[in-house]
Amino acid sequence: MGNKGRILAIDFGLKKTGLAVTDELRIIASGLKTVPSETLMDFLIDYSSKNDVAEIILGMPSRMDGSDSHVSQNVRLLKEALEKQFKNIEVKFVDERFTSKMAVQTMIDSGLKKKARANKELIDEISATIILQSYLESIS
Repeated sequence: MGNKGRILAIDFGLKKTGLAVTDELRIIASGLKTVPSETLMDFLIDYSSKNDVAEIILGMPSRMDGSDSHVSQNVRLLKEALEKQFKNIEVKFVDERFTSKMAVQTMIDSGLKKKARANKELIDEISATIILQSYLESIS
C-alpha cells in the first residue's frame, strides 16, 4: 500500500480496546487511547475521517501453544467489519501473545507505582503501542 498515512494498532478486548498510532512518517508508535469496545467502530470512523490512516494492525490473541484464545473469534469478526467499513485501508493481524505482560513490565521499568499499574486502560494502550512498535520493527 505504499508508505503514506498512519498505521493504527488495535489491542481488542471484550470490554475495552487499546489503540496506538504512528506519526505520519511511521517512525514513532504512540499510545492513542483506550475506548469501550462497543464504541470502537464509531471512534475509528471519526478518527480516520480526521487522520490519514493507511493500515490497521490487529493484535491476534492466542494461547502459548498457538491455539485460539477466548477473544480470537471476536478479533476475526472485527477484521471483517473493519475491511467492510474501510475499503481503502489494509487490515493485518499480528501476534500479540506477550504484549500484556510486556506492557506491565514496561510500566514497572518506568517506575509507575502499583496503583498506576492496576490501570487496565493504560495497560491496553501500552499493549497496542507494543504491538505497533514490533510491527514497525518487522517491516523496517
